[in-house]
Amino acid sequence: MTAAIVGAVSQRTETLDLGTFALTSGEGRALEVAVPVDALRYGGEGYAAAGDVEARLDVSRTTGEGYALRLRFDLELAGPCMRCLEPATSEVTIEAREIDQPDGDAEELRSPYLDDQTIDLRSWARDAIALNVPPQILCSESCRGLCPTCGINLNERPGHGHEPPPDPRWAKLSELELD
Repeated sequence: MTAAIVGAVSQRTETLDLGTFALTSGEGRALEVAVPVDALRYGGEGYAAAGDVEARLDVSRTTGEGYALRLRFDLELAGPCMRCLEPATSEVTIEAREIDQPDGDAEELRSPYLDDQTIDLRSWARDAIALNVPPQILCSESCRGLCPTCGINLNERPGHGHEPPPDPRWAKLSELELD
């Protein structure tokens, strides 16, 4: 077994064989697992977590041959600010649930992360992170971003500005020569 019962030191694991727990219908276990987390591409930029995340996995056996699963963990995503491209971090709390009930034809009751009795924790964690990324990862809530005209960082030059372009409706007047 590559995971530990809650309270023990967790080991790094990408997959876990749920059959080793020999759970009966209605029985459950809570485990602490260290799950490797891959970098995430979001908005064309890379955001990375710091290696493995310490996660809590709750496994319950349902009637028949199924499982109810819950994965919870916190992580810090690091990458460029979505406004000014400076380094930024964001705390993300993940709580993902899956159900796998193989006794039936309903595809929505099958978990894509469970094959036979082996759960793919790495893929599940990656997808759960992708679904819970904040809409904007910022260096600070008051980030002013980049100047849309010249690209200068407005946090470093807050008074920066450009003269607005002339109104095109008045363009012909600039051709007049008044003496």
